[in-house]
Amino acid sequence: MYIRAMSALVIKNLHKSFDGVPAVKGVDFTINSGEIFGLLGPNGAGKSTIINMIAGVVRLGSGSITAFGYDNQRDYRHTRRMLGVVHQEVVIDNFFTIDQALQLHAGYYGVKDDPVWRQLLIDRLGLRPHLHKVMLKLSGGLKRRFMIAKAMIHRPQLLILDEPTAGVDVELRHGLWDFVREINRQGTTILLTTHYLEEAEEMCDRIAIMNHGDLIALEETHELVRRLSNRQLRLWLVEPLDVVPAGLENCQPQLKADGRMLLLNLPAKVDVGSILSQLCSQQLQIRDIETDQSSLEEVFIQLTGMNGGANGL
Repeated sequence: MYIRAMSALVIKNLHKSFDGVPAVKGVDFTINSGEIFGLLGPNGAGKSTIINMIAGVVRLGSGSITAFGYDNQRDYRHTRRMLGVVHQEVVIDNFFTIDQALQLHAGYYGVKDDPVWRQLLIDRLGLRPHLHKVMLKLSGGLKRRFMIAKAMIHRPQLLILDEPTAGVDVELRHGLWDFVREINRQGTTILLTTHYLEEAEEMCDRIAIMNHGDLIALEETHELVRRLSNRQLRLWLVEPLDVVPAGLENCQPQLKADGRMLLLNLPAKVDVGSILSQLCSQQLQIRDIETDQSSLEEVFIQLTGMNGGANGL
């Protein structure tokens, strides 16, 4: 669990339109220092627009963005130095080798090259066998690895990962998340967008969900899933039942498997213990218990009105 401390990022009443079409509509949220924060939404929800405004590559329409107490418009030199951004689009220096580009890049932020840190990034991201290749010769996955190393070369306090594992292999995905957890434990704050919702559910302390430019949910991950999920309780019975036990009307009870399984849909405020106590008081003999809860993906679909899965992100 992250520790609430100084705010790493404060976004207030943020608006942005393109050709008169609103892309971001009065968004407010705060990212606490030291947390992993997920910003999710379907394509066109406004996530990348917000990230580009934070990074300073898109002008604000109105509102404000503050990073570690510095306004990203007035104090842009400070904020750029504190941020590292892995953009969704592949952005590379075509004619440099990986080694040359990484040696140079820290200087863009006014930070002296740290060879020990650079070598650590090279090894952790599997770049060492490719150091002397120019960018034009790299595969898509290697370009993505380089972009991650480039974003982290100046040791940013806030690392922004916009779809960082898009198009990379499973091994790199797992290695990247292990590294992200490691640098987060060492104090780096993470802002993550991803279309792999199982990653967001596992990685993020809190999650914000956007849709059509609006912020429609902002909550601790486990609490969001718990509050909006459809919880089911399956009770396998010693003896089959002909009728549903009394007092379970608010759980939409159903008898399955020729009466040997009682299926209950639990409202958010109903706990399993009270249901079991009620059934035991009726001397119902239970052979086995199974519980099921919606995933973040199912909650996401419910909130955004999507009919598909994570592919629409």
